[in-house]
Amino acid sequence: MSTFRQEDVELHYDMGEELGSGQFAIVRKCREKKTNLEYAAKFIKKRRLSSSRRGVSREEIEREVDILREIQHPNIITLHDIFENKTDVVLILELVSGGELFDFLAEKESLTEEEATQFLKQILDGVHYLHSKRIAHFDLKPENIMLLDKNVPNPRIKLIDFGIAHKIEAGNEFKNIFGTPEFVAPEIVNYEPLGLEADMWSIGVITYILLSGASPFLGETKQETLTNISAVNYDFDEEYFSNTSELAKDFIRRLLVKDPKKRMTIAQSLEHPWIKVIKRRNVRNEDNGKKPERRRLKTTRLKEYTIKSHSSMPPNNTYINFERFSKVMEEVAAAEESLRELEKTKKSFREDVEALLSIYNEKESWYKEENESISQDLRQIRQELQKTETLKKQAQEETRSMLQAANGLKRRYRKLENRYEALAKQVASEMKFVQELVWSLEQEKLQGGEGDCSIR
Repeated sequence: MSTFRQEDVELHYDMGEELGSGQFAIVRKCREKKTNLEYAAKFIKKRRLSSSRRGVSREEIEREVDILREIQHPNIITLHDIFENKTDVVLILELVSGGELFDFLAEKESLTEEEATQFLKQILDGVHYLHSKRIAHFDLKPENIMLLDKNVPNPRIKLIDFGIAHKIEAGNEFKNIFGTPEFVAPEIVNYEPLGLEADMWSIGVITYILLSGASPFLGETKQETLTNISAVNYDFDEEYFSNTSELAKDFIRRLLVKDPKKRMTIAQSLEHPWIKVIKRRNVRNEDNGKKPERRRLKTTRLKEYTIKSHSSMPPNNTYINFERFSKVMEEVAAAEESLRELEKTKKSFREDVEALLSIYNEKESWYKEENESISQDLRQIRQELQKTETLKKQAQEETRSMLQAANGLKRRYRKLENRYEALAKQVASEMKFVQELVWSLEQEKLQGGEGDCSIR
């Protein structure tokens, strides 16, 4: 078990402005009193109960800390110190103040492929270092690719946020469903064994967006996005890639490969001609005898992408508002507000079930050739899921019935556990999530009712 300093962090650091917040963390600028150097303080809300979904478990915090303690590279954020109190673990991190790479590039009028590869080379160097230590980041996306300082001639890339990073141990099969849907690899979508290869897929998606301002797999819904990823459904639209070299497209093609074993590794990507030859002649062939000119990529669509991605991000209400929310729920949580939250949760759950159902359909076709009995069981599961969806729509407040239906599905999944273990684990995980969510909402409604009565 990792040990942290059991002291008040503000005895050693002066806290400043808020820099950002995540699901259960908030980052503040701070200054070390002893050295007068500036850092970033990341306050991670600890989970108080193992059954709760609020906060981060001790195991997850220790995993992130252990990984940060192990890494030291110019293109990766560094850990300076760690504190702990009753509610939070506080990571004192290197201050990365240059903003996101995509925001920086979007400010330019145009961009050459050479300029793009100079930044991409730094990303690859950081990932190469992580993979050399068998560490997979699992959340590579534009928001986690920052600049140390953008007001210098050659800004330095910094990879941040190791909250879901894992050490990949040989012989230990690791599966999980996490990350940002737009950037996750097919093996995550299909709940298959994960490795370092998942990061390479994300790099392919990032490169595609960097050169075009378009996202290769993003659909209108989460289900559509995951379906596109599983089918590797993308192309190089001439509208977006008319000025892009074939070498750049080849680099992306070798990364967006469904089979992780056939996907380009980090070492191979660094040796790819598009990356290796930094001083390339990036020119457009002309038939009229004029001097070739450098290809320049317009950043208009990249600007649009960054604006859209920032505006579509969920509100960061999970640290400061976490404390505020818990007090409000104890005092004035009205039944009407609870119902609105229930509707939002049900809508999100419905999307997840639909996404899972799409995956089940694909899995069913695979198993049908091997065992007809498994196919019959899968059809029965689909019917039960549809019945469950119908019951949910008809009875918004009958949460007890929904829990019983979920338990019924859970029992059926267990019967199939020995035949298709991976599918059963996935379904059981989703149904457990529903049980805990329904229980939590019932408790909040009960507490809300009590609080309302006490005020009046």
